[in-house]
Amino acid sequence: MALDHLSRRLITLALEEDLGPGDVTAALLDPDATGRAIILAKSPLVVAGIEAFVEAYHQVDPTVEVAFEVRDGDRAAPGTSMGTVHGLARSLLTGERTALNLLQRLSGVATMARRAQDAVAGTKAKVVDTRKTTPGMRSLEKAAVRAGGAYNHRMGLYDGLLVKDNHVRAAGGVKPAIEAARKSAHHLLKVECEVTTLAEVEDALSARAEVILLDNMDTPTMKAAVELIAGRALVEASGNVTLERLPEIAATGVDLISMGALTHSAKAADISLEWDA
Repeated sequence: MALDHLSRRLITLALEEDLGPGDVTAALLDPDATGRAIILAKSPLVVAGIEAFVEAYHQVDPTVEVAFEVRDGDRAAPGTSMGTVHGLARSLLTGERTALNLLQRLSGVATMARRAQDAVAGTKAKVVDTRKTTPGMRSLEKAAVRAGGAYNHRMGLYDGLLVKDNHVRAAGGVKPAIEAARKSAHHLLKVECEVTTLAEVEDALSARAEVILLDNMDTPTMKAAVELIAGRALVEASGNVTLERLPEIAATGVDLISMGALTHSAKAADISLEWDA
């Protein structure tokens, strides 16, 4: 994945946050000393964030050589050598924490995404992410979701029209909210509407929503909604989605399951940089 300008800016800010006016520990090392370190997986994980790791090191020192033996989307077992970094010792140690933070965070998201999509195997359901991402890291985290085998929802407020509960309340109901959305949407933009009851499902269907989001419904109501929609719109389930509940939700026949936990609750993967003496 080629990094976008926002991701590069984020990495620059992360380095500025860590280094401030300069790394005082650099004085511990001979300025001409070189070294090599191994990128080591210490927990079972799905790899993501390689480009961000490389970018962090190259912003510190463009001469640092980074060689990965894995690709984004690969699985790595504990003890796996994922790759190496080689260059000036000062540069390797200065960039270590920021580069690892990115790799650990994004591999954690990818690992969570893989577990989630595996949980709905054998059904038509796709697990998708949300906008509940770490500020500034959306592009990176959504790429990590894809690396893990799950799918992306809209990137932001500019590329997908989702009528949410507060829009419905402000507009005075599901139908008026969808009608207002249609007036502003161009012909290539689908309208999705969030609903919480079967009556609202009926309203969304009559207003010709292309996607209907079933929010925080219990499983029997969700199944009834899928039967009511009967293929007239794509169906997305959302709210109270956990890894344990995913198979149950997928069995109702929904097309999409949005899961904020893919990004907001993913545990960072355990990865270290081990100096190669």
